[in-house]
Amino acid sequence: MPKMDDNTFKGLIDDHMLDAVNYYDTEYSADRAETLDFYLGEPFGNEVEDRSQVVATEVSDTIEYIMPQLMKIFQSTDKFARFLPRQQEDTAAAEQATDLVNYVINNENNGFVSMYNWFKDALLFKVGVLKVFFDEDIETVEEEYKNLTEEELTILLEDDDIEVISQSINEMGIINDGQEGIELPDEIEDVEDIEEITQPENQIPLSISYDVEVKRRKNSGRTKIMNVPPEEFLFSRRAVSLDTADFVAHRTTMKVGDLVNDGYDYDTVLQYSGYADIENEMEVQQRFQDTESGTKSESKNDPTMHDCLVTEMYLRADYDGDGIPELRRVLTIGEGNFILENDPFDHIPFCILSPILMPHRMVGRSVAEMVKDLQLIKSTVLRQMLDNMYLTNNSRVGVVEGQVNLEDLLTARPGGIVRMRAPGMVQQLSVPQIGASGFNMLEYIDQVRDQRTGFSKASLGLDPKVLQSTTASAVQSTMQGAQLKTEMIARVFAETGCKDLAKLVLLLCQKHMMKEKTIRIRNEYVSIDPRAFDNEFDISVEVGLGNGKQEEKMAMLLQVAGKQEQLLQTLGFNNPIVKPSQYVNTLAKIVEMAGFKDSQQFFNSAEQIDQILAQQQQQASQQSSVSAEFEIERQKLQADIALEREKMLLELQLEREKIQQQLLLRREELQAELDLRQQKLNLGGDISTNLPRS
Repeated sequence: MPKMDDNTFKGLIDDHMLDAVNYYDTEYSADRAETLDFYLGEPFGNEVEDRSQVVATEVSDTIEYIMPQLMKIFQSTDKFARFLPRQQEDTAAAEQATDLVNYVINNENNGFVSMYNWFKDALLFKVGVLKVFFDEDIETVEEEYKNLTEEELTILLEDDDIEVISQSINEMGIINDGQEGIELPDEIEDVEDIEEITQPENQIPLSISYDVEVKRRKNSGRTKIMNVPPEEFLFSRRAVSLDTADFVAHRTTMKVGDLVNDGYDYDTVLQYSGYADIENEMEVQQRFQDTESGTKSESKNDPTMHDCLVTEMYLRADYDGDGIPELRRVLTIGEGNFILENDPFDHIPFCILSPILMPHRMVGRSVAEMVKDLQLIKSTVLRQMLDNMYLTNNSRVGVVEGQVNLEDLLTARPGGIVRMRAPGMVQQLSVPQIGASGFNMLEYIDQVRDQRTGFSKASLGLDPKVLQSTTASAVQSTMQGAQLKTEMIARVFAETGCKDLAKLVLLLCQKHMMKEKTIRIRNEYVSIDPRAFDNEFDISVEVGLGNGKQEEKMAMLLQVAGKQEQLLQTLGFNNPIVKPSQYVNTLAKIVEMAGFKDSQQFFNSAEQIDQILAQQQQQASQQSSVSAEFEIERQKLQADIALEREKMLLELQLEREKIQQQLLLRREELQAELDLRQQKLNLGGDISTNLPRS
């Protein structure tokens, strides 16, 4: 099968565009313009002069009731989307991907405003559209480097963002035979010195340096998230989903100068510039109806400020003739769809939301269309009630012609007199009051609205009948029932467009971030390299549902935290049931549900807790080893001391026994000497000379 020629491809594009524009004009344009009028409380066009022209605000009230709940649900945590690992080894990569994607959405883009407009478009106009793309903002700067070594030059030229403009070589040193370029030392004064140092044995080695002028491309590009007005988003009428749609397009206007700045030929762009039909769409006119009337003017003196219709299309076609249709990105300008770009592409860069899904259709229903008829009915009832009240308070009278002074009758003042020729010439024409039935009708309309949207006084906590209930569970049950509609819308948003947004942001970061990126997360700087994210992740969008369920979750989390505290106190940190990091996770959830995005303002993260505990265990192990060695040494010392003590006691005992023996022996000697003297005395001899001397 041959490759599709340009004319055939151009005809295919024209057919897709014509069908998509006709589908938009017939199916959506008038309905969205009408919806915007209802939201703004504009008159219906059936007003009667001198009658009440009040307009109820059911559409606006319902949308503005749902919006704060949705924003609280999706913005109550700093992690809008969370990537979950499919394999255990992907846990770290999943956490980094989560941090990066949420940083891009909330910090590099104004995530709150983008999400607010996205949700509101969906609630009002059936579809909210985000465009996610990488904006390559490349700036070229000229730089000059002097006296670079060969190694420094090599390192400089290895940078892919460097383009050499000019390069020169500087040769420094002593050269023989008087060659030019010689540089002589300062101490050389005459020819003899030159001859001496130019001898082979005295030559100075030659040195080379480089002077370089380069252009450096600074890529400050980033992933951008842009709200697309619903009237600028086109798609094929048989589209079931965004991924399988045959044709999707973003049709908008751009200035000629902006297109030229993007690299397109000035003459070509200017040729197709001029008035675009999109500026005349009903939605656009209604959106800016409060601005000055008349057509949009363009500066005749500055052609670069002229508008140009630009359409970015994504269609499936067998362009290369291989029998398999592939996705292509086509950029055209002008009403005639002049092709500027035609390239294969791997994804559709849009994320769409519909609050009420319709099976087998890409775009579902809006909340606004569910209450537009109620706004019309309620406005009609209110107008009739006000007209009735006005007629009741200013009722008409019947008079007999010629029998009543009309000037007196028309001059109404307290205590005024109406002159008449006979009694009964003036009769009051009674107007039946419809107030009671009117209020019953208004109450019925509110009940219907509550059933359709979940918008009620009960859900707001303003219904005294509900609040005066005898049991708290009854009040909670009623309020939870009223919130089910909003919770369903939140879940639909989370499982459709929000997941697609997280996937697209991660995909663009992987494709276009060529360097490691350092971002600030939770008051810490973290380095992330998205090129390493070759893993497949599951995606979970954090959706916190309803006030009633939040209170239930909060109470349950507090119970879980109490039980975890009890187990940690009883069994210690190293018990098999609960870890300190799990306890910290519970505390973090409690903080998040209390309305604080950053739980680390109050507690360390689970990862930090694990690191701290690991360090403490390592230190404890080291201390335990030291303590064991110390205990062995202490026991050895005690044994030595005990042995020495025993030795000393033994020596002391031996010495004591030796002294006792000596004392005993001396005592025996003295006793023997005394006995001898006594014997001599008994014999009567002279013993004076034998007495011991003192």
